Amino acid sequence: MTLQELFDQPAALPTAPRVVQELVASFDKASASTEDIARKVSLDPVLSAKLLRLANSAYYNLSRSIGTVEDAVLMLGFVAVRTLVISSGLVNGFKSVTGLDLGDFWRHSMRTAVAAKWIAKKTRDNGELAFMIGMMHAIGQLVIHSAMPEKAVALDAVAPPLDERRLAVERDALGFTYADVGAELARRWQFPAVFSDAIAAFPAPLDRGAVDRLAAIVHIAAWRVRAGDNAELAEHFPQAVGDVLGLDASVIDDMPPLDELTAGLDEMMK
Repeated sequence: MTLQELFDQPAALPTAPRVVQELVASFDKASASTEDIARKVSLDPVLSAKLLRLANSAYYNLSRSIGTVEDAVLMLGFVAVRTLVISSGLVNGFKSVTGLDLGDFWRHSMRTAVAAKWIAKKTRDNGELAFMIGMMHAIGQLVIHSAMPEKAVALDAVAPPLDERRLAVERDALGFTYADVGAELARRWQFPAVFSDAIAAFPAPLDRGAVDRLAAIVHIAAWRVRAGDNAELAEHFPQAVGDVLGLDASVIDDMPPLDELTAGLDEMMK
């Protein structure tokens, strides 16, 4: 099955909520109205409720309670609210996927997202973009499992969906990887090119000529999440990628625990 044939499968391309599509379009706009985003989010009761729970969560630790979408936009800012709403919309776009525990999948994605945002802050890159791309970096797995469940489950037996070996296994078996699929999904959802470019490049950010810094950040974030508390894996810091960003293995010690970085964001997966 080719990449085109994969996306021709009826189950392969979920529909993003309309407000998510509209907010994605705002990435390419020079300016966006906070009133406009508040109005759009308010029209979706599910996303509105989730945004308010997130705004009042431990992640933001605000000094006062947030009661309306307008308050959330005012207190958190347009960029933060856009990131939260789009991320929540992505989670809602896949209700069930054969062979995948969606809770585990989105937990892994969220950890990658917060790690990427933390690294981006350290390297003075765009933290919100890093967070969004971190959330989406493995989304191609959901498409593959939805469109070709039997083949995907067979591959799962060789290398689990988020195992570091999975990309090589998919390339050998399919001719493409979940990174290729995720990049194509971003294009079809009409996300700005920065998303598809970084998702496609994150597995090997040094192999495509000019280095995509966001891809490099997500590469290290994904490595950090896989490393977890595994001391042996932590010894294999991707230093060549780190050199591009001015990072070394000390990033492991400097970064707060992932549970701390994600505290309160579990609301995003509900």
